[in-house]
Amino acid sequence: MLPYPLLSASLVVMWLALNGFTLGHLILGCIVAVFASWGMASLRPVKPRLSKWYLLPKLVGIVLYDIVRSNIAVASIILTGRMRNHKSGFITVPLELESPMALAVLAIVVTSTPGTAWLEYNSLNRTVLIHVLDLIDEAEWQALIKGRYEALLLEIFA
Repeated sequence: MLPYPLLSASLVVMWLALNGFTLGHLILGCIVAVFASWGMASLRPVKPRLSKWYLLPKLVGIVLYDIVRSNIAVASIILTGRMRNHKSGFITVPLELESPMALAVLAIVVTSTPGTAWLEYNSLNRTVLIHVLDLIDEAEWQALIKGRYEALLLEIFA
């Protein structure tokens, strides 16, 4: 059975449009379409389980506020010439999150905030490596990520 019949049909039509119609190309196009459809089905993510979906607006509000605040901070660093005096660096944050969807949301939140970038997630140690543009206190950044974002995501995706 085909998990994505419309995708399979489209791929067969595309195959025939690119290669011309012959019985051999029809058979080969069908084989390619079936395997591509199975491949797409294996990439389908698991449906997220949101136990407290009503907390999503709170998370969005916090993230939007932090993005505006970080934009102002990064702009002031660049415009005032504090680039020479600031110290950028890497921090490792231990996480309790296990849900792939929650980790993906946290990665988007961290990366969308100016001045920070999610670099690597170590699934064995459950730690994330983050680059921070203006690193003053590593413990403060860890507490911010764990207390502000991870705690809320743990509630939402519990």
